[in-house]
Amino acid sequence: MTIYVGNIPYAFRENEISEVFHKYGKIVSIKIITDKHSGRSKGFGFVEMETEEQEDLAIKECNRCVISGRSLVVSKAHSRRGYEPGQ
Repeated sequence: MTIYVGNIPYAFRENEISEVFHKYGKIVSIKIITDKHSGRSKGFGFVEMETEEQEDLAIKECNRCVISGRSLVVSKAHSRRGYEPGQ
């Protein structure tokens, strides 16, 4: 399971996301999605934690929390399987 994190402040880097989520358990990976041309953050990313229980707690505690004036949107990430471009 992976956590979707939306409405991330554009200036945030992976270490700042880590500061938000590390208190809920061990982080396996963090990926902030960036524009392939400019390299600028798109304002969302993904956090993977060691256990599903840790991820559930992080979702519960971090959804709608305000970070640098922005209210994070935190939920279970959905698979892109079956996704067709243009849908």
